[in-house]
Amino acid sequence: MATVDPIRYPIGTFQEPERFEAEEVQKWIAAIRGLPNDLRTAVSGLNDEQLNTPYRDGGWTVAQVVHHLADASMNAFLRTKWGVTEDGPTVKPFAESEWAKTADARTLSIESSLLLLDGLHARWTVLLESMTEVDFHRTIRPEGAAGEMPLYVLTALYAWHGKHHTAQIVSLRKRKGW
Repeated sequence: MATVDPIRYPIGTFQEPERFEAEEVQKWIAAIRGLPNDLRTAVSGLNDEQLNTPYRDGGWTVAQVVHHLADASMNAFLRTKWGVTEDGPTVKPFAESEWAKTADARTLSIESSLLLLDGLHARWTVLLESMTEVDFHRTIRPEGAAGEMPLYVLTALYAWHGKHHTAQIVSLRKRKGW
């Protein structure tokens, strides 16, 4: 088994759930609900120089990570919505590294993405909380992937994703003594 880089993956890599478990789904929803506040706490008090510091050598800046979380959450919300309202929709991936190079991700204040996350996660959480076990077993088909992804796996993935990127920022702050 390969060693996981603790700077790049401070909470480890995503572990796909083997089966649906209602208690776990509730924990994932809570993590998705909490991301905007957790992220705000992680970036609180950082100045422009700190926000423009990469979380690791060759990695995104803290600001780019915040903007990435907004981009990824928008995509995840739409994937969830499509999965609930359509039969096995094919969902397009987004070129994360290319999106991180755009002007908004490189130069815009993080506040716009933090505000976006507040509203988006409020809506997403209401949607997730309204879903039944049958809904969580509905699937999407990620373009280019080998198979279908049940919505409970998508929910687990994005719960992990938010914690993962927030931990990257918290880890950087600890290493730098911020």
